[in-house]
Amino acid sequence: MRSALGGPRVLLRRLREVMAEQVSAQERLDKIVVLIAANMVAEVCSTYVLRVDNTLELYATEGLNRDAVHQTVLNAHEGLVGLVASEATPLNLSNAQSHPAFSYRPETGEEIYHSFLGVPILRSGNTLGVLVVQNRAHRTYVEEEVEALQTTAMVVAEMIASGELSAIAKPGAEPAARHSLHKTGAILSDGIALGHVVLHEPRVVITNYIAEDLPKELRRLDTAILKLRSDLDRMLERGDVAEGGEHRDVLEAYRMFANDQGWQHKLHEAVATGLTAEAAVERVQSDTRARMLRSTDPYLRDRLHDLEDLGHRLMRQLVGQDHAPSREQLPDNAILIARSMGPAA
Repeated sequence: MRSALGGPRVLLRRLREVMAEQVSAQERLDKIVVLIAANMVAEVCSTYVLRVDNTLELYATEGLNRDAVHQTVLNAHEGLVGLVASEATPLNLSNAQSHPAFSYRPETGEEIYHSFLGVPILRSGNTLGVLVVQNRAHRTYVEEEVEALQTTAMVVAEMIASGELSAIAKPGAEPAARHSLHKTGAILSDGIALGHVVLHEPRVVITNYIAEDLPKELRRLDTAILKLRSDLDRMLERGDVAEGGEHRDVLEAYRMFANDQGWQHKLHEAVATGLTAEAAVERVQSDTRARMLRSTDPYLRDRLHDLEDLGHRLMRQLVGQDHAPSREQLPDNAILIARSMGPAA
């Protein structure tokens, strides 16, 4: 990378300009891969999007054969791209073709490229696709380059999640991010309830991912973290939890996570790449969720809710939203819908 400090920030500024242009979805995606390749001095940059049929389609490329765009389709676990998607973790190789997962697709013309860096395109811990850069020379990409590509993937994730790519998708092969999800619940009590639906802790919508003033974003982040910690301290001093019990144990765990210096350091690092404080929280939260969902350790999986709730609380501090509606704010006959509710709710 040209500059470990300036590179990602310059790239994000240029990406912001591209995202604001009045162009088609395909033109925007084509410009994005060209910008990434130029910024990272890569000979190839490609975007693969996960479809509703659980396959990965090549949506844009700079460096590979352009005729392969929308023609090359991989199974969800196929090749290096499929490995990145299924594991939801970056893959950094100096000799990609020697990797056992390598899958050769002649229509792409990628046989002349040896080094490979692929990162998952994540949103809320879910894989939406894969972003890849490649070079002819045998080289291992440095940590700053991996971080830069992961940060850029967040911008692409928002483009996919917004539904913009649906306009260029084949019928029946739309991006998985726009796929409707239907679930059947279990009946706990027969009957019908009529009332006003209130969503408990609705997802905070981030409107700005790219920072204008990094010192300001770091100050906003640190202020929100301090407020989060003080709120947890006050909750622990409440009469109903002060004497101990299961609720206090959970809140103590929340306080421990909130005071973890490693967590705060990751957030600072994310802001340093050029993200706003809100985007940094989502970046760290999404990476953590993706990693813990694939963990075989039951303790780590059980802690996922704690960390996610902590991230949501920090996000609400940043945007100035209440954690959840108070009882006085609820309308009459309220029906509260929640993903989960614990002692800190």
